[in-house]
Amino acid sequence: MRTNILTNFLTVLSLVFCIATTPIAASRARWRAATEPELKKLIPARAPVIKENIETEFRTASGVTDGRGKFIAGVVMITAGYSAEGKYSHFFITQMPLKVGSIDLTPGEYVFGYQRTNNDTIRVGFYRASSGESVGDVEAHVNRRSTMVRSLLISPPVGDKGTVQVGRFIFDYRVGG
Repeated sequence: MRTNILTNFLTVLSLVFCIATTPIAASRARWRAATEPELKKLIPARAPVIKENIETEFRTASGVTDGRGKFIAGVVMITAGYSAEGKYSHFFITQMPLKVGSIDLTPGEYVFGYQRTNNDTIRVGFYRASSGESVGDVEAHVNRRSTMVRSLLISPPVGDKGTVQVGRFIFDYRVGG
């Protein structure tokens, strides 16, 4: 009799635990790389930067999605002949709040550029695309896990933490700010 009561109690307790944790697991986004058709809908052929529309190089586009219609994406801009030349090199869109280093990025459009600080580090400066207002800098370090050089590679976050690779340099971001 005691064994049946204990067995029933453990069964009910297991069910309650499973039901209680299901919404937590279901609410977590399953991030993945964005497909080319998804990126084509998101990445503009000409990025609106301050008062200019700067051509983008779609073959360099990279992005991720939570599978529920929210994206983080970017692309290299062709800045030759524009006022952005030498200051910005990439157009960046986030539809989720992000934390990049100590920078809080709200959903919106940004541009970023970078300067080498030494052989192992670059300083990446983020700006609001609409105004050119600086929002902050983050250090990117040489990616020691891979020798691949990429114009831009945004990796899907795992546990809300992902990476952005520019050239051979990499920096972290966190979803949710």
